[in-house]
Amino acid sequence: MNFNQPAILQPYWDLALANVKADALRIALEWDLFRQLNQPQTATDIAACLGVDISNMGYVLELLWSMDLLARESGDPVRYCNQDITRQYFASDAEHYLGDAFLFRLTGLRHFGGQLAQQVQSGTVYSQAPDAITTQENWAKAANVQIAQEQRAITTGVVRDLMTRVPEFQRGGRLLDLGGGPGLVAISLLQDNPLWSGAVFDFPETVKVARGNIDKAGLSERLKVIGGNLATDPIGDNFDLIWCSSVLHFMPDIEATLTKIWAALKPGGVFISAHAEVPSTATDASKVLPYYLAMRMKGCHVTQQDELAALMTQVGFARIEQYPQVTFPVAPVTVIVARKEAL
Repeated sequence: MNFNQPAILQPYWDLALANVKADALRIALEWDLFRQLNQPQTATDIAACLGVDISNMGYVLELLWSMDLLARESGDPVRYCNQDITRQYFASDAEHYLGDAFLFRLTGLRHFGGQLAQQVQSGTVYSQAPDAITTQENWAKAANVQIAQEQRAITTGVVRDLMTRVPEFQRGGRLLDLGGGPGLVAISLLQDNPLWSGAVFDFPETVKVARGNIDKAGLSERLKVIGGNLATDPIGDNFDLIWCSSVLHFMPDIEATLTKIWAALKPGGVFISAHAEVPSTATDASKVLPYYLAMRMKGCHVTQQDELAALMTQVGFARIEQYPQVTFPVAPVTVIVARKEAL
């Protein structure tokens, strides 16, 4: 018998154990623990600073070490300090701090999980988690904090890499960041290529957040904002490139929205969509379905693999390229590059 072979049930036991790990990270963020651990500290140092029990703090630090969030220096007493990933994303003074976004996602997912049985039984959407994005005002607040953290830490880098595969990006022109939230994607693209100008479209309250970021970046002459509702309002026209991520899920009629996007592009223009689809294999689907289950139960659209590209073809897009399982905040997405043929 191989005593070191993982138990066949270990993946399912790990599901329960993940809750303890998530709570260890949660309290570390809530207590601003990682900011103190940019330099090596003992459990006694941390406990004294936070006013908590020394022994139990030591156990938590050891757990965070086992999660590769902390490094451990041997000695007596043992000292802990941040790993690079922790220093980059979870220390509150980090440029790409992601702590608020993590806590926001964790709260929402746990709240949904606690009501899952009732929703399956009744088909009714139950109460939302505190601070859930249920109004335009809440979306604007999230754009200012949690969504901005995710765009700054993850999304802008992904988009910059994607643009190396889009030859049209090098030419410049007018771009539209559709449903752009804090506008950091559009800002990063204009910073990369001075040949671009354009606009960020989102709800009126949200584009106030984008405008503040645009002004701070010194791009107010090249990048404007358009306030409105994508489902009902004009989005502008004569764009050479339109970027849209995680927005089509919420549209009442995806085909109608794609038609509006196609009409807003110049002939020869490019539409880049980053939206989750349900992959055809269980392994890939397992990375997508847990996060998007709540949205699907609320009636939002999460298309099957290749379905969105097929809809784009129906409304007139051509030369479609697909990039599945692209890294994105929380769960991977399918990126589709589609073009409006030149006249």
